[in-house]
Amino acid sequence: MNSERSRPFLKWAGGKYRLLDRLQPLLQGTKLIEPFVGAGSAFLNLPFERYLVGDINPDLINLYECLKNEKTKFIEYSRSFFVESNNKKSQYLKFREEFNNGAKGRRRAALFVYMNRFGFNGLCRYNKSGGFNVPFGRHNKPYFPAKEMLHFIGVAKKTKFVCGDFVSLMNRARKGDVVYCDPPYVPLSPTASFTSYAAQGFTYDQQVELAYRAQKLANRGVKVVISNHDNAITRQIYQDAVIESFYVSRFISRDGANRKAAKELLAIYQ
Repeated sequence: MNSERSRPFLKWAGGKYRLLDRLQPLLQGTKLIEPFVGAGSAFLNLPFERYLVGDINPDLINLYECLKNEKTKFIEYSRSFFVESNNKKSQYLKFREEFNNGAKGRRRAALFVYMNRFGFNGLCRYNKSGGFNVPFGRHNKPYFPAKEMLHFIGVAKKTKFVCGDFVSLMNRARKGDVVYCDPPYVPLSPTASFTSYAAQGFTYDQQVELAYRAQKLANRGVKVVISNHDNAITRQIYQDAVIESFYVSRFISRDGANRKAAKELLAIYQ
């Protein structure tokens, strides 16, 4: 692993930090577009002159904008939440309630960082009415990611952040750009129901739409790479792409002691 790389400052399910060595040879160009940026392992570590990154989650983009604009002032403001008196369930629930009652701007962004580190397993989850509902995490001493936030500030100088869906972002791609898509994955089992999965806000039809948009861009000279599980569903969806398949370790228990190998793929449209 490249010693100059930095982990994202957010904990994030399905992050791609450990796949960077596999992704880097495929993602080469002057401008990288990421429609599902999440914690941003790819754009934060792959060398491009410019980045256009987006996500459907407005809290994530608000945080990124605050950190980009306020730089170390925002780091120090966020750090003020990382004190022992805030590492208890009652205080966590108070902050979560404040967040859900409409905290705005930099306050909302700092609460998002706090909940990401003090909440359970670094999850980002909302209920059907839009309320953040991740429970308290019971960590001994949550890590404050100052170093990782400084790295983000350096890359953010060359980055435009957009809150929007994947279609709107992919429509902005031009010949020579490179697009990396890390959408919510299809169910691991090809027989699994999409019912619970669709509740996360990304349906089977959207998976198909993403592949269709990727092929359209490839026809216009834009390379697109998509990550997903490797199973019968994705093989059918990405039948027009070049497929790279591989195994990755997955945490399957709360303490992370047990791992299970799962098969993933990269669908390459070019």
